[in-house]
Amino acid sequence: MAARCIQCYAFRKLNDVKITSRNRLLFLYRRSSSKKIASGPDLQDFIAGVVPRGDTCTRNCGFCSVKTSNTPPPPDPEEPRNTAEAIAKWNLDYVVLTSVDRDDILDGGASHIANTVIELKKRKPTILIECLTPDFAGDLSAVEKVALSGLDVYAHNIETVKEYQSHIRDRRANYKQSIAVLKHAKKARPENITKTSIMLGFGETDDMIKATMEDLRVADVDCLTIGQYMQPTKTRLKVTEYITPEKYKYWEEYGNQLGFHYTASGPLVRSSYKAGEFFLRNLVQRRIAKTLQEK
Repeated sequence: MAARCIQCYAFRKLNDVKITSRNRLLFLYRRSSSKKIASGPDLQDFIAGVVPRGDTCTRNCGFCSVKTSNTPPPPDPEEPRNTAEAIAKWNLDYVVLTSVDRDDILDGGASHIANTVIELKKRKPTILIECLTPDFAGDLSAVEKVALSGLDVYAHNIETVKEYQSHIRDRRANYKQSIAVLKHAKKARPENITKTSIMLGFGETDDMIKATMEDLRVADVDCLTIGQYMQPTKTRLKVTEYITPEKYKYWEEYGNQLGFHYTASGPLVRSSYKAGEFFLRNLVQRRIAKTLQEK
């Protein structure tokens, strides 16, 4: 969940563009490195990142600055429709639905996410949707509900190597559970692109990183992003090590050797890293075309 949380935090700090629809926040940010915001209605140079189900998480991971509560406000039942209507009005071709953990909700809020995807595809069938999901407490039926909703990219972040899971993640999250989520998301709908992210900088060894990457490939994960952990606030875990650019390049090459369809590795890479979005879009479209041919 790290990159997800850092992503949302950064957008609020940048305050580039916000569209509010009944307390929904839709963050728009450029694919390019330019910080200039378009003033016209054509937002083709932007990617949308939406945070359904609120901004309060029921977990408290050591790396994450998102606010937490055991009893966050219930999701708005009208949110899927309102969110879809807001996004459909903009000239976007790719949207990322990002979610906090909601252990307080039956099915972890999977139905809420799935309904948002369904409503959006209903209004704009050609839009590509990436969902960055929680682990739903290991409930594979919840995973399947989202995987079969019509999304294009199923993302769930494993966050760190196996050995450091209990050190940086909430006790309700674990390595085996996250691997199972990713594996089942692919099994439920093989044409889905599966994606995950790892943070470096906690003191992990090369062997630990290699073993984690290998486990992800065994789980048939398609895309991997690897980035530097950055302490979001003084109360969060400190950075143990800053990885060199050369080492990130090594991990990118190693990921490609393992057979990931796409590996993005660098100090500023996050789970929704947009340098790879063009590749992901083409990969999704190729898989859709292949599925139609097989039918």
